[in-house]
Amino acid sequence: MNDEPGAVLFRYAEIDWDKPLETSSPGAAPPEELVREAERLGARRKRLARGEGGFFMNRSVLPPGYAIPPHSHDHSEMLVVLAGGCVVEGGAEAGTELRADDSIVIRANEHYGLRCGDDGMEFLTIRTGEASTDPTS
Repeated sequence: MNDEPGAVLFRYAEIDWDKPLETSSPGAAPPEELVREAERLGARRKRLARGEGGFFMNRSVLPPGYAIPPHSHDHSEMLVVLAGGCVVEGGAEAGTELRADDSIVIRANEHYGLRCGDDGMEFLTIRTGEASTDPTS
């Protein structure tokens, strides 16, 4: 994390796509078999902000019909849909459809999943903490 004063610039084109099994904190990565299947189907993620100014942000691309199984995180997060869309599965917002330019805040420990539509989905995940994943909550 960069605690120096001033702005921190992120040049998207200069950031590599993640190696999904590499993570900066224990519990932050989903189960290995889920990661392998996501990679096979073309899912990918860039970790942009990694704690600078207290922010964590990922940009993710998911293929058509891809499902993120129900899980929860120990930090609240905001999802901002850039392209495509999904349906929220589980949790208080089950059945809610998200499209390009929609956003949703999912509070810490809320159990939810996502199922992408026919166009897949590209989205940002923004948190104020490095969240770990709990698939059983």
